[in-house]
Amino acid sequence: MKYDLHCHTTCSDGALTPIELVQRATEMGVSTLSITDHDTVNAYQQLEPLDQWPIQIIPSIEFSSHWQKINVHVVGLNVQLDSDALKEGVAFQHKARQQRAKMIAQKLHQLGFQGTLAGAAAIANNDNIGRPHFAQYLLNIGAVSNIAQAFKKYLGPGKAGDIRQLWADLPQVIQWIRKAGGTAVLAHPTKYKLTRTKLKLLLDDFIEAGGQGMEVVSGKQTPAVTRDMLNICNEKNLFASCGSDFHRPGQPWAELGKFPEFPSNCTPVWEHW
Repeated sequence: MKYDLHCHTTCSDGALTPIELVQRATEMGVSTLSITDHDTVNAYQQLEPLDQWPIQIIPSIEFSSHWQKINVHVVGLNVQLDSDALKEGVAFQHKARQQRAKMIAQKLHQLGFQGTLAGAAAIANNDNIGRPHFAQYLLNIGAVSNIAQAFKKYLGPGKAGDIRQLWADLPQVIQWIRKAGGTAVLAHPTKYKLTRTKLKLLLDDFIEAGGQGMEVVSGKQTPAVTRDMLNICNEKNLFASCGSDFHRPGQPWAELGKFPEFPSNCTPVWEHW
């Protein structure tokens, strides 16, 4: 069995449609897939009924949140799509994303870029707008030579388009997930660039708020990182999860189902379902 419990489609900031993503996951040998689009579950509308596909599909979402002025992502695995709590969370985050997009557009306008909000919205199919959509628009108009440059110059940490503190707080998103029947998992813990001590503080607050798991394997990471995340996961008595964080073909560090072997000496999150 090969599990990939973190990936994205065109419903957020991925390059493949939900159907294309499931087809690619099948080709890559994935047996169980969770689509974790940012703050939306719209992908699942295009895949219903979920049992028609040759692989198991677990309804999921990735919520943005804030903790001590840090943007922290929480994956909600195995959520009930018709849950009122999930709908409340999605609506709240959609409003926050719309407000954030306007603020990013204003910042880019001050730098001399016109029409960025409309351009990003068109790329996002008028759904949840994120920084990758602004990056793609900047690329389309020739303002940058690639997506990475857009983040480095305009959208990344400390840059004009780095607008953060609009999301719900960490306990709130965990409660949306739990009330929707899902399992709350801390996404890609190494991406927050925290010291080991501060990561443990984050996990303590995460657990106190009802968090249940963490990604031990996220994309292509070194064996040393996997061992470290595994040790912390076991120390905190959390469920262990894994995922590629796939967004688009051509990213060698994040291909569907292609990440280091999931360790055996842990409690897999899927045993909780």
